[in-house]
Amino acid sequence: MKYMLQLLAALLVWAACGTTDNTIDGSAADVPRPELTANLAEYDTATFAGGCFWCTEAVFERVEGVRAVVSGYSGGSEPNPTYKQVANGLTTHAEAINIYYDSDVISYKELLEIFFLAAHDPTTLNRQGPDVGPQYRSAVYYRTPSERKLTEELIKKIDASDKYGQPIVTEVAAFDAFYPAEDYHQNYYELNPQSGYIQRVSRPKVEKFMKLYQDKLKPQYRDEVK
Repeated sequence: MKYMLQLLAALLVWAACGTTDNTIDGSAADVPRPELTANLAEYDTATFAGGCFWCTEAVFERVEGVRAVVSGYSGGSEPNPTYKQVANGLTTHAEAINIYYDSDVISYKELLEIFFLAAHDPTTLNRQGPDVGPQYRSAVYYRTPSERKLTEELIKKIDASDKYGQPIVTEVAAFDAFYPAEDYHQNYYELNPQSGYIQRVSRPKVEKFMKLYQDKLKPQYRDEVK
């Protein structure tokens, strides 16, 4: 029994977001990339945190009307955080994504519904699957009073439906800043399909979203629905 517990603990550590990539030494790669958000100012922006950004980025990249998704850090007070700082709990930031979208194609409310109903579990406090800590918290960082109202109304609606059997614990806070993550984190799902974490944690979330929201998929992803 002791051996099995030790093995389980080791597997959980191996599975955590960011621990499966042994090709990164964490030095030169740990440089924020603000240029990732260049040329996207014409689009509306939503900032969500829902655990490992590899998972949420991959979900929203598949949404029709979304022009780009950038993984990064938000919700904290420290400027220019690095992945190593955030992952080790040395900042108050959460792993988050900026979603740049065409509001003529998809609305903020629709993005919220995908976030709460398919992209992650909004009822687990400071945790998503094997990823544990406040850096993996569920959060919506609103930019306008309207976005705050839509978020709070949707949370009340989902809680009233008892969809999850327990209350939503998502942080709802005013947007302050977003810091793009290091280059090797961007588009990680697509570039690392053989990663154990991607196969066992990210892919089930992406497939769940695609089944639930086939009408929201970009055309190139529709044939992937199983």
